Amino acid sequence: MRLRSTSAGSLHLLRMTRGRTRTLGPDARPIAVPDDVDAPGQVKAEGVVTLPTHVRWSGESKTYDLSDEQDRARVYEQVLREGTDDDVRAFIDVDELAEMWAALVLPPRVRRAWAGWFRRHRDLDLPC
Repeated sequence: MRLRSTSAGSLHLLRMTRGRTRTLGPDARPIAVPDDVDAPGQVKAEGVVTLPTHVRWSGESKTYDLSDEQDRARVYEQVLREGTDDDVRAFIDVDELAEMWAALVLPPRVRRAWAGWFRRHRDLDLPC
């Protein structure tokens, strides 16, 4: 329980949830899967990058070298879990994603969403 002060100065007890629900926790966040992520002319990040704080919100800012396979995998994992449509368009190359698929650590709901994109757009059946 936690206390909340009201505008009238009185205190109210608020009950806090002890578990995850459909409206709280990581399952409540939308998964960005823009249909046009592979559109011709879409400029992709390359070289050394720093992720926006809404993507890498935990810990200090960090740079990643997208030419390094391990760094690229960490960027893909974070962007696919936390990124917006614009982040996905900027950081995710779907051909690279398909190649790295088995090695990435992603929640099942993210895998299902992206597997659906690959089925619709590439006629590719990736395991969830």
